[in-house]
Amino acid sequence: MLKPTPTPTRELVNLDGVWRFGIDSRLASEPWTGILDTPLEAAVPASYNDQFTDAEIRDHVGWVYYQREVRVPRGWSEERILLRFDAATHAARVYVDDELVGEHVGGYTPFDLDITDRVHAGDAFRLTVAVSGDLSNETIPPGKIEVGMDGRRKQVYFHDFFNYAGLARSVWLHSVPRVSIDDVTVVTAFEGTTGSVEYSVETSAPTTVRVRLADAAGRVVAEASGASGVLSIADVVLWKPGAAYLYELTVEAVDGDVVVDSYPLAVGVRTVEVKGHEFLINGEPFYFTGFGKHEDSVIRGKGHDDAYMVHDFQLMEWTGANSFRTSHYPYAEEVLDFADRHGIVVIDETAAVGLNMGVVGGMTGKPPFPTFSDQYANDNTQAAHAQHIRELITRDKNHPSVVMWCIANEPASNEDGALEYFKPLVDLARELDPTRPLTYALVMFATFQNDQLIDLFDVVSMNRYYGWYIATGDLQTAEMYLQGDIAGWIERTGKPIMMTEYGADTQPGLHSVWDQAWTEEYQVDYLAMNHRVFDRFPQFVGEQVWNFADFATSNGIHRVDGNKKGVFTRDRKPKAAAFALRKRWTGLEGRKPGTPADEN
Repeated sequence: MLKPTPTPTRELVNLDGVWRFGIDSRLASEPWTGILDTPLEAAVPASYNDQFTDAEIRDHVGWVYYQREVRVPRGWSEERILLRFDAATHAARVYVDDELVGEHVGGYTPFDLDITDRVHAGDAFRLTVAVSGDLSNETIPPGKIEVGMDGRRKQVYFHDFFNYAGLARSVWLHSVPRVSIDDVTVVTAFEGTTGSVEYSVETSAPTTVRVRLADAAGRVVAEASGASGVLSIADVVLWKPGAAYLYELTVEAVDGDVVVDSYPLAVGVRTVEVKGHEFLINGEPFYFTGFGKHEDSVIRGKGHDDAYMVHDFQLMEWTGANSFRTSHYPYAEEVLDFADRHGIVVIDETAAVGLNMGVVGGMTGKPPFPTFSDQYANDNTQAAHAQHIRELITRDKNHPSVVMWCIANEPASNEDGALEYFKPLVDLARELDPTRPLTYALVMFATFQNDQLIDLFDVVSMNRYYGWYIATGDLQTAEMYLQGDIAGWIERTGKPIMMTEYGADTQPGLHSVWDQAWTEEYQVDYLAMNHRVFDRFPQFVGEQVWNFADFATSNGIHRVDGNKKGVFTRDRKPKAAAFALRKRWTGLEGRKPGTPADEN
């Protein structure tokens, strides 16, 4: 699915702004007929939860409704007319005037709806969007709804971030020619100084296709005809971490001498490979430094914000980070576009977080019932998970910044049934994209002794909290635990090992001369302990701290105003750990950790 963009043959109208808004419990049974009878309005893009002071809205279970008037441009009479939703969390029903025109399930990937036959150029229509944030054991991410003693429905979910819902990303009206370019896939490679771009184009109807590739200065360096082929680039400039270089591929659908559709695609020429215990980008060993992140900010919730995006990337650059993981869902496309342009490496993750009854059972790791069972992760859950993988890879396959797919965060990979659940999903991901390595983030209960999935994957990605959830405040014991854990994975797998989560909750401004949990000093010492261990293993290929910034979570006595593991506060103020990471990561540039010059 191509991202809408203005071209000589395509136009788009942004529908962001303030929409009428209501929740189902306060509206008529069919609120999409006529104008919503509500005094409320909500901003788009943004999660709706924190925009209001009403607790019933913030914690609503059920459907909410957005509505606005949309006018179709007069010049679109000969075009196909589509609605594009960059995301609707977690399910959507879309109505044009009084008619249902489409539905989508999955809160972090886009969908298009063709409304050509229902609207007219120059006329206006009433657009109503119903959005549900409800989660069940057959959704991704999973959850359940409980009914309390007072009859109120309550959403329970099994991931540690607030279940923000609504239209958190942009909405568009866009035009597409009757004969159009529907999809483009590129795969890049190079040999010596010669680069190659293998391309494949899908069109809505049989037509002639031609392509041309231009360098950053706009000079055409290769061109060809046909819906598939390979473009050769002499003296290629590679896309590299920290040194992004993008070509532009222009794809045209042609009828005789007339261009009926045109679409541009940014292309970065680079390769990714796992070889032995090394992770290679362009044939050179790469060491990940960076963060697990969240799309999370005050008031907006998970609403995309360009200003926050720019500032977050600036802060990552300031720390010396070269990468991040899209924990725990696909981020807005604008984020990946930005990473492409600025040479930041991305581990791209599905929304499959919470597939673990052991976590529900607490730190004992003993599930109340098997994770992979009819009661929880069943065949319908697996089908929803597969659809998430399809939509993620279809959307993000052409981004050079994306170097690895993470298809789940902390699943119960130590439980029986895990292999049967994940094997078809791994096969699907490799079929959709055979060029990128696969990983999953390992929960602490899944050890090198009991994990049942690692043989299916390319990189061992560990989430470990020794010194926080285990051996809290005892970094000497924590160091021994971590040392043995990493050594065990190396001996078992012979694969690259990286840490995708390690961190300690920290209250800014809290200090102590002792190893006292929650202090800024403890967070610094905790990270330093981890780094000492990482540097002992040449098989180790990366470290991504949990988390970039503090973020909102569900209500719980173990969280005070959210998760405080950020090295930045929720409003992006640095804690002491941010300065410690800056010293380490800027010192790692150009060399592998573990050399005598390292000061942890």
